[in-house]
Amino acid sequence: MIIETKSPEETFRVGMRLGQKAAAGQVFTLTGDLGVGKTVFTQGLARGLGIVEPVSSPTFTIVQVYDEGRLPFYHFDVYRIGDVEEMDEVGFDDYIMGDGVSLIEWADLIEEILPEKRTEVLIEKDLEQGFDYRKITIHELDG
Repeated sequence: MIIETKSPEETFRVGMRLGQKAAAGQVFTLTGDLGVGKTVFTQGLARGLGIVEPVSSPTFTIVQVYDEGRLPFYHFDVYRIGDVEEMDEVGFDDYIMGDGVSLIEWADLIEEILPEKRTEVLIEKDLEQGFDYRKITIHELDG
């Protein structure tokens, strides 16, 4: 599925709709260049899960846990990870096999340990379409 948005608010709403439909154990992978709107999308997904506290990228902690929504939300940012073995140290498998919803930013950096069943989200910009234009590609992998 491809969705085109023309503002950060629209990108937020795409994430929110996915969060409203998300099920326990669901894993989202999120890729896209710096500044493309991954955090805005993630904030929308969290809102769709009923999380109202501020959500920001856990760049220096790898994972941030939010548990006041209808499901726990595990937000990973693996941009600064040096080795996939670091993911074991934060209990990656426990989170993604748990009863919450996981979202992994920069997921392509840990491709070899991602679950086969996941929802891949790619956000791209195209400046010819406008500064705030985003193309969001959502692809379900069933493993």
